[in-house]
Amino acid sequence: MAGLSRSSFIDLRPLRVSPPFARLWIGSTLSGLGGQLTIVAVMLQVYDITQDTFAVAMIAVAGLLPMIVAGLYGGMLADAFDRRIVALLAASVTWISTALLALLAWTHVETVWWLYVLSVVNSAANSIVMATKSAITPRLLPRELLPAAAALNGITVGVMVMAGPALAGILVAVAGYQWTYTIDVVLMFSLFLGLWTLPSIKPEGTIVRPGLESLKDGWAFLRRAPNIRLQYLLDIIAMTFGQPLALFPAVGAVLLGGGPITTGVMTAAFAVGAFFSSLFSGPIGRVRHHGLGIERAIQVYGAAILAFGAVLLAGQLGLFAPAVVDASSPNLVLIAIAVVFLAIAGAADNVSAIYRSTMMQSAVPDAIRGRLQGVFIVVVAGGPRIGALYAGTLATLTALWFPPLLGGFVIIGLVGLLVRRHPRFRAYDAENPVP
Repeated sequence: MAGLSRSSFIDLRPLRVSPPFARLWIGSTLSGLGGQLTIVAVMLQVYDITQDTFAVAMIAVAGLLPMIVAGLYGGMLADAFDRRIVALLAASVTWISTALLALLAWTHVETVWWLYVLSVVNSAANSIVMATKSAITPRLLPRELLPAAAALNGITVGVMVMAGPALAGILVAVAGYQWTYTIDVVLMFSLFLGLWTLPSIKPEGTIVRPGLESLKDGWAFLRRAPNIRLQYLLDIIAMTFGQPLALFPAVGAVLLGGGPITTGVMTAAFAVGAFFSSLFSGPIGRVRHHGLGIERAIQVYGAAILAFGAVLLAGQLGLFAPAVVDASSPNLVLIAIAVVFLAIAGAADNVSAIYRSTMMQSAVPDAIRGRLQGVFIVVVAGGPRIGALYAGTLATLTALWFPPLLGGFVIIGLVGLLVRRHPRFRAYDAENPVP
């Protein structure tokens, strides 16, 4: 630690410069932690009821279309009305759906279909919250601090996904699903406080009312924005072929052992990498060529996912395994190696996210930022759902290790090919942002 300069650590100026941003960041971090409790609890509960990896994957798939519609329409709302009010209303829907999950668990009347329906409502409303908050951030901070704000959001992701899944696994195993959902209900009040104390944030420039014309206007801008389009495509590739989350319950149950705790720890590994890459993100904010940074980060991500698939293959072959692999007798060696590669993947994904978010917030005009952030959130949240379908389906047809192993190769190759064909993306300069 003594050899590290102060400039290597995360830039905390956004929290000092803008108290509204600081309050929103704190509220988002606490509510995001609770949200992760619910996400993991629903996955574990569906697997507990069905004993089927494909059923777990379908949680994400079922919410894909509603989330896309909500994200796009939410972006239009954010470009037409006070963004503070839009975020508060959407957050209220998220809170109600979570409260209903808790109520069903306490009364012991939950079914797989209820879990699907409420998860869909939750993810759709949350996509509106995320799109609106992202459009709010550039209004609270100067442009030069946007990379630091994105890195702070990486800390948020790190904390909520690092602690949330592990805590969810422990809570489900020790206290049950009802307490896990209830804690999320309580933590969400911090988000309401962060949003409520924001100033009024109405969009600047020409306002287009939500509807077909607003959608056409956003699409017309996107057609003129090759750098934004390509970063969307690259993220879709990474999340489609490199998102093994839906496999984790089965990995913990039948391949590496450890049950729900393994599921939580492996999910948290992504966040450990994101947290530490944000903690030491000082040099990231000084890089000007964000397109090149996105390319390299996603290829590192692909390599880490490939290596994770190789670890699962080793588990399939019985390497380092105890006599019986189950919830009480895990393959600790391979779990530890898998966690390392997943942490590397999380770090690489976070670096890519910092550059992608900064590009979105600095290169897109405020009048259209909500709609483009809506598309951005659809890509960020929709990609993993397509990835869940890819991983769950392919694992059902082949083996648990095959989807990440193949996906890593696909990511490395496709990303290199696409960026090579678009030299302007590699040359993108943060000092002169061009969408």
